[in-house]
Amino acid sequence: MSTLTDPTAGSGATGTGLGTPDSARTTRTPRRTFASRGFVPWVVPIVVLGFWQAAGSLGGPNNFLPAPLEVIEAAVRLAERGSLQTDILISTRRALIGLVIGGSIGFVLGLLNGVSRLAERLFDTSLQMVRTIPHLALIPLVILWFGIGEEAKIFLVALGVAFPIYLNTFNGIKNIDQRLLEMALVYRIPKRQLFTQIVIPGAMPSILVGFRYALGIMWMSLIVAETIGADSGLGYMATTAREFVQMDVVVLSIILYAILGKLSDVIAVQLERRFLRWNPVFAKKSKKKAKASV
Repeated sequence: MSTLTDPTAGSGATGTGLGTPDSARTTRTPRRTFASRGFVPWVVPIVVLGFWQAAGSLGGPNNFLPAPLEVIEAAVRLAERGSLQTDILISTRRALIGLVIGGSIGFVLGLLNGVSRLAERLFDTSLQMVRTIPHLALIPLVILWFGIGEEAKIFLVALGVAFPIYLNTFNGIKNIDQRLLEMALVYRIPKRQLFTQIVIPGAMPSILVGFRYALGIMWMSLIVAETIGADSGLGYMATTAREFVQMDVVVLSIILYAILGKLSDVIAVQLERRFLRWNPVFAKKSKKKAKASV
């Protein structure tokens, strides 16, 4: 039997003279580990729900923390009335309008301050001071300015959403590789192409991080906003249930906020996959996840 030698082996490599079998040289498909399985993220919530239901069934303090089945019954009861769907749609509408307005303002300010040193010196300090003001401290002024209508609620949501997008857009532009900008100047690329082909794509990973964070802030801001004279929405549902000591409805509203927040995060992840396919680092991570899921 003739022996096979590895043509890629260096002169300093040691060997036994035996060839490497074809099966050994074949790329092996990585095993799917437990951590890569799709149900793993839901293990902890399911375990928590199981202990929660068991504690309620064994005579726990249901007046303070109703069992999951009681919360489900409250959801079914409200859904049959039609109020649950209405409150969810109204809250989602307020959140999305605030996201569009606040996100647009934050993006434009981040872009302006990122590319203009004069604008940065004029506006950044003031924006940082406004960013640290709690929403609750602004409620008296918001009521005075906008009343207790929809404008006040949308304003608070937009205010909360604007700053994460502003900060991440600003930092993303500041951290663009200077060699790319110098190359653009050497080749005299028009300013429009400079923004669309270098500045925006280079800052996109940071912008999407800010967008993902802003989606969480959006729902937290909405909770505060819907305490201002609301007559509909999830915040109104929770406030009314608290006044009548309907703890199952209070817990239901908390769970709904958590579900809506998770759905928002899933959307943000899909946007990252859509807009960062060109990014080598992100593409490498996506390939690893795809291989691990096989």
